[in-house]
Amino acid sequence: MGVKKMALAGSWYPESAKHCRAFIQKVLDEPKTGEDTKNCPDPVAGIVPHAGWVYSGQLACRVFYALTHGSRVVDTIALFGVHMHASSPAFVLDCTAVDTPLGAIEIDKVLTETLVTQAAGKGVDLNVLTLNRFPEENTLELQYPFIKYFFPKSRIVVCAVPPSTEAHTLGQAIVDAAEQSGRSLTVVGSTDMTHYGPRFGFEPAGSGQAAFDWVARENDAAAIEALTAMDENQVIRQGQSRHNMCCAGAACAAVVAAKKMGAVKGVCLDYASSFDPSEPAADFVGYCGMVFSV
Repeated sequence: MGVKKMALAGSWYPESAKHCRAFIQKVLDEPKTGEDTKNCPDPVAGIVPHAGWVYSGQLACRVFYALTHGSRVVDTIALFGVHMHASSPAFVLDCTAVDTPLGAIEIDKVLTETLVTQAAGKGVDLNVLTLNRFPEENTLELQYPFIKYFFPKSRIVVCAVPPSTEAHTLGQAIVDAAEQSGRSLTVVGSTDMTHYGPRFGFEPAGSGQAAFDWVARENDAAAIEALTAMDENQVIRQGQSRHNMCCAGAACAAVVAAKKMGAVKGVCLDYASSFDPSEPAADFVGYCGMVFSV
């Protein structure tokens, strides 16, 4: 079936195992702002950002670290992502493994096939794409080194989820598929928050500090509130109406799966952005890291 090679190593994240490990260890050694992982007992799922590691890698790293504190040995990580429209078709990766600077991660073929069957039974045609047809996606690839580092023995399922009712279905289907396959599962949804500025064609609050304040305190805060409340319907609505989650389908599916696995609360570990006050007219993106615990 073949191994999906890295496409973004050396640009979006380090290309060597040494530098990946050094980045992760630096994050773990730094004093933390925001919530502590101790406030996330027995986590089963999370939300991670997917900008270059220099911008949001710290948040993604903290989420994956928090997910290691669950009470179960994790057999498989289900990773939801990909930039999609509501009418986009859902699809899943079919290959042997994905490569990372820290070594390859095996695709869980059994769980992938069971997910496709479960999805079909619930009315969703989940397209199966081989590695040559599967797109290069920062929403997914930037998470692979973290998965390999924190869950070195786990396999993965990699799925693209549109911001539609299919997100609800796939969130339920992955948990049912894991139960049917006898897998202990953790689910991760990959999304950034508001993309603001002329580059993105979204400037409802002007520019500079005022724009950042509106994004952080109102627009992204509304998305984080929906995620914290684990309101999957509001997650989709927020992403579509306020443009504050670029992969609302992935986030929704993670919330649905987390609730089905018994999660009762979402904890936002921290919020960050690429806003630079020295460049008040610049574009910027918001990021959050979220953990769902039982």
